[in-house]
Amino acid sequence: MTTIQTDVAVIGAGTAGLAAYRAAIAAGKRAVIIEGGPYGTTCARVGCMPSKLLIAAAEAAHELRHTAAFGVHVDGQIRIDGREVMARVRRERDRFVGFVVRGVESIPEADRIRGYAHFIDNTTLEVDTGEGKTTVRASRVVIATGSSPMLPAPFKAFGDRLIVNDDVFAWDELPRSVVVFGPGVIGLELGQALSRLGVRVRVFGVTGSLGPLTDPVIRAYAEQTFSDEFYLDPDAKVMEMGRDADEVVVTYLDRHGRTVTEKFDYALAATGRVPNVRGLGLANAGLELDARGVPVFDPATLQCGVSPVFIAGDANNILPLLHEAADEGRAAGENAATYPQVKPLARRAPLAVVFSDPQIAMVGQRYADLAEGSFVIGEVSFEDQGRSRVMLKNRGLMHVYADKATGRFLGAEWTGPRAENIAHLLAWSYQQGLTIDQMLGMPFYHPVVEEGLRTALRDAAEKLAV
Repeated sequence: MTTIQTDVAVIGAGTAGLAAYRAAIAAGKRAVIIEGGPYGTTCARVGCMPSKLLIAAAEAAHELRHTAAFGVHVDGQIRIDGREVMARVRRERDRFVGFVVRGVESIPEADRIRGYAHFIDNTTLEVDTGEGKTTVRASRVVIATGSSPMLPAPFKAFGDRLIVNDDVFAWDELPRSVVVFGPGVIGLELGQALSRLGVRVRVFGVTGSLGPLTDPVIRAYAEQTFSDEFYLDPDAKVMEMGRDADEVVVTYLDRHGRTVTEKFDYALAATGRVPNVRGLGLANAGLELDARGVPVFDPATLQCGVSPVFIAGDANNILPLLHEAADEGRAAGENAATYPQVKPLARRAPLAVVFSDPQIAMVGQRYADLAEGSFVIGEVSFEDQGRSRVMLKNRGLMHVYADKATGRFLGAEWTGPRAENIAHLLAWSYQQGLTIDQMLGMPFYHPVVEEGLRTALRDAAEKLAV
């Protein structure tokens, strides 16, 4: 058995793990990074990038079908070649993964351990390399093992026709039909994209939620918008789920109260993700665990209790976003390097984007987190917004929230065109603590979609004045 001594051991070579390793090295400490699965981050391999490739193909098909309103007519049938679509998705996905893999392989070989780690105690790990055992004796440990799709027990009725988003990007061909469970970020993005690529799609939820939205007015608007394009029921009454040969069978009450039974090629579970902490032997580390089996930790320092163990990225499930994972990984690595001296992570403005059409975004504080009566709402509809109508992208509704006492911008939730761009303006404004008046003092070019944001800010300013 091989034994390795190190200052910091990082479990997981994803976004958070790589950032933690590099931060520890930059702090002058010896560090090793341990990974049992394939190199390549969740984002590059099965998340952000391949999903956007599929969405790009879907947008191309959708635009071709909707040119007549501009007086531009596409003669002949629009043909979608599912094999070509998926070939590009996989080809470009592999290119992005390759960049990440090369980055990992640039780490000195002596610092890379391939295998699955298991705690012996809170600073001793046993790594099963497949060819034997390696003991890693560290002074500190960073857990950055990421997350995996959650599969509720009832879905087992679908057998091997049950898939998660990871499986979609391994397809050689587009299926004829898919039922999607979960209208969150993943479910909405993939459901709409597949629908636009000619796949028969049904999207079901169970709580009425839609993406990250908590503002009931915006959520209702978004629900109607997407329902006009494909079947969506965020509060579905699914009565029975089963299997018939190579198809899944779902019986549900439709939105008119009628009992409907449909068959699909696949059932896609987009019902959330769970931290990858099972199998780590956390009980041996002497850490307090929550109901999910995740170590109890300080969200500011990422330290588990007072131990020399830190947890970062999707493994802690605070904000499962790439930029947050990178920030947390760096902070965990720095704190591991300076332990027992630790410092809080300076978090950035909350920011979430759904790459649907229209897009959905949320910045700053959520509507659900604001105290009733303490804020005003500035509103704008994009239906008559100039640039949006020019582009025939005029579907959307925005709410911005402002503090009654100070006039400070508190946050926003909306659906509309180019939300990914507007979201960055608002995130910067929130992080700088700007007031509504200060934001209105900034330049707005004409004609741009951002003028819609200005309308919402002016509405908020008028209500603040009252």
